[in-house]
Amino acid sequence: MRTSSIRRTCAALAAVTSLALAVTACGGTTKSDVKKESGPAASAGEADPDAPTKKGLTVGFLPKQVNNPYFTTADKSGQKAVEALGSTFKEVGPTSATDTSGQVSYVNTLTQQRVDAIAVSAQDPGALCTALKQAMKNGVKVVTYDSDTTADCRQVFVSQAGAEDLGRTQIQLLAEQIGYRGEIAILSAAQTATNQNLWIDYMKDELKDPKYKDVKLVKVAYGNDDAQQSFQQTQGLLQEHPKLAGIVSPTTVGIKAAAQYLSGSKYRGKVKLSGLGTPNDLRSYVKNGTVEAFELWDPAKLGELAGHASVALASGQITGAEGQTFEAGDLGTYTIGKDGVVSLGKPTVFDKDNIDDFDF
Repeated sequence: MRTSSIRRTCAALAAVTSLALAVTACGGTTKSDVKKESGPAASAGEADPDAPTKKGLTVGFLPKQVNNPYFTTADKSGQKAVEALGSTFKEVGPTSATDTSGQVSYVNTLTQQRVDAIAVSAQDPGALCTALKQAMKNGVKVVTYDSDTTADCRQVFVSQAGAEDLGRTQIQLLAEQIGYRGEIAILSAAQTATNQNLWIDYMKDELKDPKYKDVKLVKVAYGNDDAQQSFQQTQGLLQEHPKLAGIVSPTTVGIKAAAQYLSGSKYRGKVKLSGLGTPNDLRSYVKNGTVEAFELWDPAKLGELAGHASVALASGQITGAEGQTFEAGDLGTYTIGKDGVVSLGKPTVFDKDNIDDFDF
């Protein structure tokens, strides 16, 4: 992809994933209960797009995992957005990307602290529901970003890109690199990760196209967004499937760990690797031939948009209903879509021709 094209893509991102509803039920809550609460199913109260932006709010960010470079980048931009709007930012969260009970505890704590809004990246689509519904019942506005809950457990989901686009384009990238022939594997994060699972569903659907008749998905492995586990899973995939032609990893931790393993092995340049990664993590691997091309959105802009959405909700400018619009600073004006989803934009492809144009 040419540099000028990439820059136009990034500009488009600044000017504007839709996760499907998970089938997991929110335990202990009925549909009638939801209607009494402030999720999208109830979109109670009317939005006033001309309402002044409230100052002095407290917005809590709860990523899947603190000290994860991806979420650090996203949340720092969320902090800048919140503070620029005259409010207070705080980040809390588990150190493990699979500590679902820990996320629940943090939601409860933020609710008890009477924050005005919570922006959370959910480790599990249903596990947080009871706690988030209680938060909304207590007047806390709830935004999900990066990874969604079920739609009735929050008011707005800030999606990194269209889920279908992300799933299908990752397969398209890898298939092109392996010449549309050979065995491939997927190296995911946690088995319960909402976003990962939906992207994988679209990957599998994309593979049904006749043009992939000679491409065979042999395994989906899980590294739990842990560098060491992902490294070991990559090693295991190659031992179990010696004819493996390519790996697609829809997680920034996973693709970096896989690149580290491949770079120091006999498979470098032979087993293709693609997926979702950051330019700073993968720059050296692109330059040494381990990775040919990969994609991602800008996590900084994702966090920034989540910050703006949180303040807009807490200010009464939006409620999460389809068709509502809000301003997101330099990012522009955004429109809320079906089920309270706001999409950042399409992913950007990075390769040796443009990777030095980006710093995140």
